[in-house]
Amino acid sequence: MSDGSIENLVVIGSGPAGTTAAIYAARANLAPLLITGYQDGGIPGGQLMTTTHVENFPGFPDGIQGPDLMDRCRAQAERWGTRLIEADVESLDLSSRPFTVTVDGRTLRTQALILATGARANRLHRPGEDTFWSRGISACAICDGATPQFRDAELAVVGGGDSACEEAVYLTKYGSRVHLIVRRGELRASRAMADRVLANPRITVHWNRQVGHLSGADWLEALHLLDAAGEPAEVLSVRGLFYAIGHTPNTRLVQEQLQLDAAGYVVVRPGGPETSIEGVFAAGDVADPQWRQAITAAASGCQAALAAERWLSHHDLAVTVAREPVDPVAADLPQPTTPVTEASFDPAALWQGGSYALRRLYHESDRPLLVVYTSPSCGPCHVFKPQLKRVLSELGGAAQGVEIDLEVDPDIAAQAGVTGTPTVQLFLRKDLKQQWRGVQQRRVVREAIEGLLAGVA
Repeated sequence: MSDGSIENLVVIGSGPAGTTAAIYAARANLAPLLITGYQDGGIPGGQLMTTTHVENFPGFPDGIQGPDLMDRCRAQAERWGTRLIEADVESLDLSSRPFTVTVDGRTLRTQALILATGARANRLHRPGEDTFWSRGISACAICDGATPQFRDAELAVVGGGDSACEEAVYLTKYGSRVHLIVRRGELRASRAMADRVLANPRITVHWNRQVGHLSGADWLEALHLLDAAGEPAEVLSVRGLFYAIGHTPNTRLVQEQLQLDAAGYVVVRPGGPETSIEGVFAAGDVADPQWRQAITAAASGCQAALAAERWLSHHDLAVTVAREPVDPVAADLPQPTTPVTEASFDPAALWQGGSYALRRLYHESDRPLLVVYTSPSCGPCHVFKPQLKRVLSELGGAAQGVEIDLEVDPDIAAQAGVTGTPTVQLFLRKDLKQQWRGVQQRRVVREAIEGLLAGVA
């Protein structure tokens, strides 16, 4: 339900474009509301949440992990007064102003809106894809590459751009060999990235090839390639296939409301963020079919925020807030979970890390136990872990959580049958009650735990 108030500015999307827009708007005392998204069209933080080393974002001479960069952007936006709603927008009504945003059972009204919903990874839709999805096929090498099933195995990446090349290089950390499947006779990647791939002895590039069909038993075992004419070519024995074949803009919310181009991207004024509706601005990949870089997305987020501020001021619609204190406190960045030892283990703690904590709680705890399998470079894990911790906190200690790092404890993950991150297993007295793969809505996990608690009572 709406409380009758009208927002100055709502930003939809929490990638580089959305968070940068929120930073600028918050510093202008507009108290922006940032709707992060959760599952629709991707995860909060955008595509950088599935990127390893970002080496071309200014200010980080040694590079930075994509999820870490987005954690910093989000913390900066919150530090300056941005308010967050961690949910998916259900609908938009741009037919009249104030605009209406429906999210998480609430109806919001806003004078101005910035659309920064990004783009989502494409699929091939080849025979066998549905069968082997999450059983050898993934759209995120960064999320899933560290899982035990891919270690010391032959892997494949399909694509010819920067993302495909980056994922191929990343996977050489785990696989015995990486096959890069390229439809053309050349790479579309930047020269630096292409050179890195071509110089890597553990990467084999297959030129003028495309995926035909996929085969195997319970897990992907073979990749059947076609040549440029669509005729059968070689068969690769691989246990993993990772897609890096482009993206589709997330414009579901504005279909038939905003002007879109033939590929579905939001049409903006040349050189600016203005859309076909006054007071609605677009930033980032949702309006960028050409560059699609983190730095260009951030720049367009800055443009959108400045344009929104000027538009609100010009129409005398802005209701600014006084920020106290004038200089906000230092940003609070997420901290990694440190594995506990016999000396540091706490049988009553809500959240602990490592195999020792898992063994103790699995055998000794009579409360529901969430076991969360993560990896340091897993962007979705950055999103999901705070939600799980929030669930445990809301339940007041009635359940506990243990985090297992796949890179530290791969044997435990293998024994548990974990095939990707994040994976969450819910136990009660050593009995596996439920398992989730990937980011889930917080209420889904909470309701499952509450169901177990009700049964215990």
